[in-house]
Amino acid sequence: MTGIRALLFDVFGTLVDWRTSVAREAEAVLAPLGHALDWSAFADDWRARYQPAMEAVRCGLEPYVALDELHRRNLDAVLASRGIELDEARCRHLNLAWHRLDAWPDVGTGLAALRESFLLAPCSNGNIALMVALARRNGWHWDAILGAEPARAYKPQPLVYLHAVAALGLTPAETLMVAAHAADLAAAGALGLRTAFLARAAEYGQPNPADQPDFPVDFHVDSLPALAAQLRAGG
Repeated sequence: MTGIRALLFDVFGTLVDWRTSVAREAEAVLAPLGHALDWSAFADDWRARYQPAMEAVRCGLEPYVALDELHRRNLDAVLASRGIELDEARCRHLNLAWHRLDAWPDVGTGLAALRESFLLAPCSNGNIALMVALARRNGWHWDAILGAEPARAYKPQPLVYLHAVAALGLTPAETLMVAAHAADLAAAGALGLRTAFLARAAEYGQPNPADQPDFPVDFHVDSLPALAAQLRAGG
């Protein structure tokens, strides 16, 4: 694996525990108003609308809009489906739950170890403001913030990965895409990027077979420190 100079990271699920964090944020806003819900199911419902919302952009039905806006549309739909009405200030605050996600326990140590030898950047469908908020919350230090908003497209469209690689002045073969989702890695690998599968069995509260790659990847690890160790050892 010599020749790798930069690592690109999927963020939701790969670096952050969105499910637990969104459930916590929803409870903090809605429980004081008298709502008693399955908070994890609320988070799952909100997340389930993520891919369909982006697909309208991918297939050209609407122009690119930032994920914060798509999250807000989806939140309005989730609330309406439960008969919940919120004032605008509370809706705005709850929508920014995605800016307040907590990292998985291994991420801080792992990123610090990787940063000693490689350029690091998110390659996420999250917009720049969202990525900045997560970095500041969790103490991450990126060399750049790349992904959907700079490319004006959503993964797994090739432009997102290729724009990120080009922005760092590298070739795909010099770039390692790290993700917990097979589709993300399949798209990156098809473009010549190296691939690292980072297993996150607890992302949805239980293992999701669809996230397991059924194709060869360059690395298969269960933590970022383990990835750093393998890279130091040359793969």
